[in-house]
Amino acid sequence: MVYAVVRAGGRQEKVEVGTIVVLDRIKADKDGNVELAPVLLVDGDKITHDVASLAKVKVTGEVVGDLRGPKIVIQKFKNKTGYKKRQGHRQELTRIKITGIK
Repeated sequence: MVYAVVRAGGRQEKVEVGTIVVLDRIKADKDGNVELAPVLLVDGDKITHDVASLAKVKVTGEVVGDLRGPKIVIQKFKNKTGYKKRQGHRQELTRIKITGIK
């Protein structure tokens, strides 16, 4: 079983070939492919975490689609002063299917 831990969007995700991952918005190349930076590679009993060895490893994926996360409502309120503020946010996300770990 081969899997890798990749760094993407300020987080680390465990991925295998065929895994679909939702990450922060990533710009793909013109073919819709993305390359992710590996942090750890596990190939059966062999574990690779050396930076020089990981420089040779490529984790590739294809963009399935762009989407937006759930709406988060931020409310601020101070009693007796008449201050209230309301703000919303929706995170831009990308759904990626991992196509290869080499």
